Amino acid sequence: MIKEHDSVVLTRDLPQEHLQSGDVGVVVSVHKGERAYEVEFMTFAGKTLAVVTLEAADIRPVNARMLPHMREIAV
Repeated sequence: MIKEHDSVVLTRDLPQEHLQSGDVGVVVSVHKGERAYEVEFMTFAGKTLAVVTLEAADIRPVNARMLPHMREIAV
C-alpha cells in the first residue's frame, strides 16, 4: 500500500515532464481508492521538476534492495 510521503519509482517515461522510467518521486496525495497518486519529482538541490497525477500502474513502491541512480535532466 502506497501512502502520502512514500518514495515511489516511475515505471514509464513521461517525456513531456522530462521524466524517465526509474526516476524517484514522493507521493504528495493519494486519490480515492488508491487508483491514482499525485507525485512530486525534484532535483537533489530541492527544485521541483514536476508534480503529476499518475495511475497506480505508473509507479511502484521503493524497497530496501533498490539503489538510486543519478542522471542530469535536459530542460
